[in-house]
Amino acid sequence: MSIFLLKNHELITFLYIATVQILLIYMSQILIISILVIYFSVLMLIAYLTSRNAGSDAFFSGNKQSPWYLVAFGMIGTSISGLTFISVPGKVGSDGFAYYQVILGYIIGYWVIGTILMPMYYRLNLVSIYTYLDQRFGFWSYKTGAFLFLLSRTLGSSLRLFLAASVLHLFLFQSWGMPFWVTVAITILLIWIYTFRGGVKTIIWTDSFQTIFLISSVIISVILISNRLDLSFFDMLGKVYDSKYSKVFYLDDYKSGLFFPKYFFGGAFIAIAMTGLDQDLMQKNLTCKNIEEAQKNMFWFTIIMVFVNMLFLVLGALLYLYSEAKGIPLPVSKDDLFPTLALNEFGTFAGIFFLLGIIASSYASADSALAALTTSFCIDFLNFKDKEESVKQKQKFYVHIGMSLAFFVIIIIAKEINERSLIDIVLKMAGYTYGPLVGLYAFGLYTKRKLKDQLVPAVCVIAPVITYIIGANSKLWFNGYQFSFEIIIVNAVLSFIGLWLISDHRLKDSAD
Repeated sequence: MSIFLLKNHELITFLYIATVQILLIYMSQILIISILVIYFSVLMLIAYLTSRNAGSDAFFSGNKQSPWYLVAFGMIGTSISGLTFISVPGKVGSDGFAYYQVILGYIIGYWVIGTILMPMYYRLNLVSIYTYLDQRFGFWSYKTGAFLFLLSRTLGSSLRLFLAASVLHLFLFQSWGMPFWVTVAITILLIWIYTFRGGVKTIIWTDSFQTIFLISSVIISVILISNRLDLSFFDMLGKVYDSKYSKVFYLDDYKSGLFFPKYFFGGAFIAIAMTGLDQDLMQKNLTCKNIEEAQKNMFWFTIIMVFVNMLFLVLGALLYLYSEAKGIPLPVSKDDLFPTLALNEFGTFAGIFFLLGIIASSYASADSALAALTTSFCIDFLNFKDKEESVKQKQKFYVHIGMSLAFFVIIIIAKEINERSLIDIVLKMAGYTYGPLVGLYAFGLYTKRKLKDQLVPAVCVIAPVITYIIGANSKLWFNGYQFSFEIIIVNAVLSFIGLWLISDHRLKDSAD
């Protein structure tokens, strides 16, 4: 009898524990669904309010009425993708604060954008920044520049969006037995719904809303870790400063990929290329009322960007210090450190904000990219300037759908191949796809020479190929020298030389 009661007691205990676990999972899913419904409902409301009576001009240029402070704040969410959200804190374990060398280089790059590129864009009254290449050099230069942007942004943004889809699938849809492709379709559909009418006019507001959650999630994580380590604000700063993780400047080994000049000057060129020569981010700047407000926006954007990136690095140091103090084994992949601790160590509140932070950073990057890609394709390849508004609206609609489908296909391919390695490849590829753009714009701004326009596509293919060969063999050819972020400079210089070789000083350029 006692054995029977014992077995019944064990059975009851087992059923109780199983029921509690099921209820916790169910409640967790209900909580996640509720949060996501509220979050995206706010995005839809913003889209509705900002897209009323919005024509093509509103979609492409925001009617040039965007408040500069809103643009500056929203650009943070666009610039910091989900990859940055996870990878920057994770890399602190091996590289310390070395990434901040890149951020310091950004300051120089943003200064160049604000004082050289943006005044030119406003003076020429551009909607797509690549129409400058048409005015300066001709048809093939123009189409080459626009194509390089479309290629790089489509691949990069698709794989950044992959992160948001993966998080939603892991947190929610996977437990329902839903295929990954359905999660991806829902993820992209949500973006399409709140961007297809208002375009950049809507995104200026939605990105600002999402940036709030991105920054809040990092700040809350820092506060929670400090509290769990019983550290006041100044104690926390002191502990991070005294730790082995806080080293910023690497000046002792020029062969190292972390060598300061490589990160600093590479960062400056990356900022010029991936912000100043990128339709996505420049489209937002060009929605300001005038050049003075646009420059004010760039100035404050730079300050906020420098602060937010330092916040990510401090968070990374705290994550490692917390793991050491609590004896928590580090995950195999450094990128998994922040998600692992946020979801398993810091409680439901931290997990919720981590989820919102990942979604906000991924969506803020992807939604603006979708609008920018639609803009670039419509302006640069469909010649929107001379068409009726009804035709513009119809074609814009189909292009927006086409770009969304491109995102979908690339994400599914990434899942099937190996998403991590493909993401690494695409991020490295930015140095190759944007290098020729830097060369083209530098040649246009600082020479008077006319290009043999039909040869420009060949130069913009050959230069990255030579750059890749040099980078792949640098250790062997240059006594162990390892290229890092400065590879974009090599690419830009080779592109410039190639353009010089196909130029003619005898023909004066009228669009100077």
